[in-house]
Amino acid sequence: MEIIQPAYFEQFQCLAGSCPDSCCQEWEIQVDEETAAYYRTLPGALGDRLRQAMATRDGETVLTIQDGRCPLWQQDGLCAIQAELGERALCHTCRTFPRLTHDYGDFQERQLELSCPEAARLILGAEKSRMTAFSQPGGEEPDYDEEAMEILRATRSRVLEILEDGSCPVEDSLTLALLWGRATQAGLDEGAVPRNLPENALKQARALAGPGDMEGILSCFRELEILTQRWRERLEYPRPGPWRREHLALARYLAERYWLQAVSDYDLNSRVTLMAVACLLIRHLGGEVVETAQLFSKEIENSTENLDALLDAAYENPAFSHENLLGLLKK
Repeated sequence: MEIIQPAYFEQFQCLAGSCPDSCCQEWEIQVDEETAAYYRTLPGALGDRLRQAMATRDGETVLTIQDGRCPLWQQDGLCAIQAELGERALCHTCRTFPRLTHDYGDFQERQLELSCPEAARLILGAEKSRMTAFSQPGGEEPDYDEEAMEILRATRSRVLEILEDGSCPVEDSLTLALLWGRATQAGLDEGAVPRNLPENALKQARALAGPGDMEGILSCFRELEILTQRWRERLEYPRPGPWRREHLALARYLAERYWLQAVSDYDLNSRVTLMAVACLLIRHLGGEVVETAQLFSKEIENSTENLDALLDAAYENPAFSHENLLGLLKK
């Protein structure tokens, strides 16, 4: 099996007690069945604390939040489970976060999640999309559409090239990436890799662009489930800033994470729309790009309901139309 991962993947080290936004606060943590069964049998004070903290939500076991954080989180910012029993005693979520694996059967792609502050620093600090690959035993016969996967892998390589081309402004690179996503969706529907964008693509984009409604996008995000007061305040009181190189790194991360997932439903359009909306929103909210992007990911990417709502908005919300997004990118 081939394993593909960003060059910075192995550089990640948890900041532990020094983390500015610990993953042990504000989230209910899902506990896998095997670990939950182990926790229920633990003797002593730690076992009692764990059983008091665990609850069942929709048939799954979670560690509940108390006073805004996991009750096993100590004052020094470290985990009582790990301190007493070691890392192997952690549930799968705590043991692997922010490492993420997409398993396609005959190959895997590994990434870091943007919702972790230190991972966000590595992701958005990367100058280019440098991927490393190696082989390891294992793997399964893939059950995806091989023709569709070939199209998606080829076109993702091209969109990453577009986003790394430093010859044009950030907003133009994002415009071309959005147009390439639109062309790829047409190619995916027809079963063929699309041709390169025409030389006058930016001129065509200006012709397609609408007036640019940012308030419609903000309203959509305000209607989602909101996890933190910080995010609510950012949505209510945005402070638009300039386009920066980190916005292109954000687009690369989103393309790397979501582009190939379209093999499951042949819907690249909603994922490309999410990429453009995320860059526009994070620029509009302002502040330090890494911090704003990390908070966006915490609120959106780690909530299946919020993520699904945004993917649906690509077809249901006029503010998410390509015409509106092109209008915002030209402003």
